[in-house]
Amino acid sequence: MALILLVDDDPQMLHLLSEVVQLDGHQSIMAEDGELALACFEHQAPDLVITDILMPNKEGLEFIAEVREDYPDLKIIAYSGGGSADPESYLEFAKGMGADRVFSKPMPLELLRNEISELLQESELQQAL
Repeated sequence: MALILLVDDDPQMLHLLSEVVQLDGHQSIMAEDGELALACFEHQAPDLVITDILMPNKEGLEFIAEVREDYPDLKIIAYSGGGSADPESYLEFAKGMGADRVFSKPMPLELLRNEISELLQESELQQAL
């Protein structure tokens, strides 16, 4: 199926997301921050990205902006627990930077699976045109 890049500095969250995407037969690659995630593109561009926003080294907003420059059609899901601020403000910024979908932590996993499926279908339709 699809190759999905998971980006989060929390190893437990990466593991959980990996299990979620594998439920639907997708493969995952994992990165602990935006800098490492960008390096993954050197080997193979993913079909979809799921990224946290608050991370060390290169945070999610910066990562999303850089991905959008080189891969304008790549589907991106961003999420945040908000840290010391309201997560909704980070999520609004993420949408402005180009995230296709945004979630607050904790994410409803069934909804996340549905959004992954929907975005991958949109991507396939775009490529077919």
